[in-house]
Amino acid sequence: MKVEIYADVLCPWCYIGKRRLTTALEGLADRTGVEIVWRGYELGPEAGRVPGLTAAEAMAGWWGDQAADRIARIQSLGAAEGLELDLRLARPVNTFDAHRLCGLAAEDGRADRMMERLLAAYHSEGLNVADLQILQRLGEEAGLDATRVRAVLVGDDYAERVRSDRRRATEHGVTSVPSLVIDGRPPVLGVQPAAELRRLLERGLTG
Repeated sequence: MKVEIYADVLCPWCYIGKRRLTTALEGLADRTGVEIVWRGYELGPEAGRVPGLTAAEAMAGWWGDQAADRIARIQSLGAAEGLELDLRLARPVNTFDAHRLCGLAAEDGRADRMMERLLAAYHSEGLNVADLQILQRLGEEAGLDATRVRAVLVGDDYAERVRSDRRRATEHGVTSVPSLVIDGRPPVLGVQPAAELRRLLERGLTG
């Protein structure tokens, strides 16, 4: 069974959803038949590399008076999953190169580890995940070969993979993140409670 996860580093719900999916997978009697594939879905493809407003400031612009309550809810749900989501530290930037780095990691069987490191760097440490030097370090910390990471970041390897992921998302009807596509079926919300995600996986495994 193939589980495609459409996500972006900038999305706190993706970090929460990743933790819940991990719990769901751990609850399966046998997960050997489950293939996890991370798909890039840029939330801000027009964003630059230089950080501007914090995520909290951007949310205040979107939600106005409701922003504080929504931010508190996101942080509370994150804390329930053992995450420290600091929306007043994280600053949205372009994530195209971060997704390219995940493409490299996928070839080495380290996509999950790479995504975890990127999410923590952005949401908990406030790092600029568009900065190539920072991405170099994060790639190495995720266990990738330093020389290969450098070659990818200064070139355009895996760029088409990121673009292809977005086209694939459109074909599947994905319009938000995190979304799960299980064996090509219609997308489902990827931030559901772990118990419900486990039931979805179990149904997928039994056809």
